[in-house]
Amino acid sequence: MKQPLGVILAGGRATRMGGGDKGLLALGDRTLMDYVIERLEPQVDGLAINANGDPARFSRFGVPVIADSIDGLAGPLAGVLAGLDWAASKGADHIVTAAADTPFFPCDLVPQLQLAGEGMAQPLVLAATPDPKRGTARQPTFGLWPVALRDDLRAALQGGLRKVVIWTEAHGGREAVFPFVDVNPFFNVNTPGDLAKAQSILGVRV
Repeated sequence: MKQPLGVILAGGRATRMGGGDKGLLALGDRTLMDYVIERLEPQVDGLAINANGDPARFSRFGVPVIADSIDGLAGPLAGVLAGLDWAASKGADHIVTAAADTPFFPCDLVPQLQLAGEGMAQPLVLAATPDPKRGTARQPTFGLWPVALRDDLRAALQGGLRKVVIWTEAHGGREAVFPFVDVNPFFNVNTPGDLAKAQSILGVRV
């Protein structure tokens, strides 16, 4: 498998943070987006940010900004589709997505997703974590997505589908399970309290 392109999903409305772009929130002397780029960029063959509105607010990161092609804030799958269309224009076979508000995700995200997809004609894999009640908890904004399924995804979104796992299950999607180390590897910043917790985690890890 060729090395995938990376797409950072930054299209959420951040209502619990009072609106705005969570990826631009300060964490220490940097932004959440800086941490996400730092972790994802070495694992992929190129990088873009999926966000709507004025792309200039992300200009300092020096990567392309791609907007949703589906109207109405259709959720993470719309960002995945935007990423797949961008990747198709680059001749890529797959993308890996990561959320802009998750600064501590695994540094081996991409190879573990690829490993879980081995043997699939069109590898489609979501990251997951152990869950004592359900066995695993899927992380729908972190996944390996095949460009070949982009038109199927477009049709599903146009038909009103919004739930990630319904679409991935329909295509035999798999899971790559990432264990907890000291915290949930996919801990994300949804509230001011989460941002304070991230600051505390960062302090421990520095």
